[in-house]
Amino acid sequence: MNLFACPNNTAVNNMSKDRSFQFSTVLASTVHDIKNSLGVLQGLINSLSDHYREDDHPQFKQLAFEAKRMNHSMMQLLVLYKIDNKHFSLHIDEHDVQDILDDIQAQITPQLQQNTLQLTIDCEDGLLVFCDANQISNAVGTMLNNAQRYSKRQIRLSAFEEKGNVCLCIEDDGVGYPPQYLDINPQDTANIDWVSGNTGLGLYFTSVIASLHKNGTEQGYTKTDNQSSLGGARFRLYLP
Repeated sequence: MNLFACPNNTAVNNMSKDRSFQFSTVLASTVHDIKNSLGVLQGLINSLSDHYREDDHPQFKQLAFEAKRMNHSMMQLLVLYKIDNKHFSLHIDEHDVQDILDDIQAQITPQLQQNTLQLTIDCEDGLLVFCDANQISNAVGTMLNNAQRYSKRQIRLSAFEEKGNVCLCIEDDGVGYPPQYLDINPQDTANIDWVSGNTGLGLYFTSVIASLHKNGTEQGYTKTDNQSSLGGARFRLYLP
């Protein structure tokens, strides 16, 4: 047996796949550990902030916001890993859209107050949707976090029926989306810019979650433009 013989193409491909699988598994495990550590960090921040006056130490609110944002990103990566490895399924049920919006508002209100931003919520009466409410809340919450980073004063979250779909719409009064996030397929990973730090991970995650919601031949999708009624960016998530 020649120990120095070059492996055939099949062996090389198998080795590459094995390494890719091992790396993705290690990466997912690392992300999970980081997420746990961020949970501990959030608890410590909350504990310390209880012992100091908020007016004297406003940095605690910023620390809490950034820790929560990082924790949210870790959650997104874990969900995307599970989807890629066919270990993820939605929990679909009928929900009152107003209840979903109320849940989202409760999650994001502390950060909005910290940044002195006003959130207006508008939902059609009696609007119902079949969806995974938890994942939709996470997806819309992700886009609201993005909106509050770039808004000046106002954010509007609305829900309505449009051409047989339920639309969840986020509008802000910021400068709008940069050109690279307009008229693109948000699920195309080639659009993700890892160098600038403005990766578009939130858009990608939200688009993937939307597309998993299906009704017959229809499936959910997202749209981005700068036609906000408030003058800035507009994000829309459609559910069939």
